[in-house]
Amino acid sequence: MICGFDTNDGKRLFVLLFLCCMLVGMSMWAVTLGMMRISPFTVWNALFSFDGSREHLLVTTIRLPRVLAGLVAGSALAVSGAIMQAVTNNPLASPGLLGINAGAAFAVVLMMTFFGAGTGDVYMWFAFCGAGCAALFVYALGSFGPAGHSTTGLILAGAIVATFLTALTSAVLIFDQSTLDAVRLWTAGSLAGRTTAQVAAVAPYILTGLIAAFFLARHLVTLSLGADAARSLGQNPMVWRAVAIAIVILLAGSAVALAGPIGFVGLIVPHIARLTVGVDYRWILPFCAIGGALLVIAADTAGRMVFASQSFPVGVTIALIGAPFFLWLARNRAGEAV
Repeated sequence: MICGFDTNDGKRLFVLLFLCCMLVGMSMWAVTLGMMRISPFTVWNALFSFDGSREHLLVTTIRLPRVLAGLVAGSALAVSGAIMQAVTNNPLASPGLLGINAGAAFAVVLMMTFFGAGTGDVYMWFAFCGAGCAALFVYALGSFGPAGHSTTGLILAGAIVATFLTALTSAVLIFDQSTLDAVRLWTAGSLAGRTTAQVAAVAPYILTGLIAAFFLARHLVTLSLGADAARSLGQNPMVWRAVAIAIVILLAGSAVALAGPIGFVGLIVPHIARLTVGVDYRWILPFCAIGGALLVIAADTAGRMVFASQSFPVGVTIALIGAPFFLWLARNRAGEAV
């Protein structure tokens, strides 16, 4: 160790830098792909020497916002998943445990049923409010009873609320075909049609959540040891769990509002992070921020190439990757400590 920087830290830093390079390369490649292939040189000019041409408009109004949406949503979902796994001391936890996906979908479906399809900006804010309200209700419900403020109570409350809201959403869609047609892409998790204005609207919330999460990293290490260990180290688990869940609501709620309920990102990336950089959340969170963005951009790009559709939902592609990973995780790693 030299000046507090050991070889393990050097390896972790190398991994992060490598992921950053991969993310930059994948993002640039994603912008060039589509019905019309655009060279990286043209993309560069569109960003820094915009001339109003067809190619430049295509880059700045359609392809770049899609990539930016994937970057911010992927980072937010992965980091929120890592926080949830630390708070619950459960490697199978994800942001959906708080009912965030179900609450956002229910709010959007209700809005479209009663007020019409509206614009992307309108349902994005309904989704954000629905996600936040559902998560707050789950946390409040999980705080009552003998298991109050325990991870068991939180998990049970999340499962109940998410199942109930999903059933209500399905019931509404059965009787409203027009809403089903309007919302089906978003409910599958999609980056298609995202605009720069929509990304800019949620980016400050996600950035605030990421910064807060990085400051919380040391406390997450303690929380991940369990409530008894945290108390023995002088931490108040109830207070810091509440702070952590507030950050999860901010991050995951914003991501779901922007891109829909993309599953598995908050499960896969944090687990890979622990396998790669260890159990120190000061390294896990930056890894998740970069790795989550990379996973979403790569999955969206792969879906567009394989299925030859610019509107193919990224949530479906990630599910095809995540489902086998989840089965392996549930079989081989569920009993391990976070």
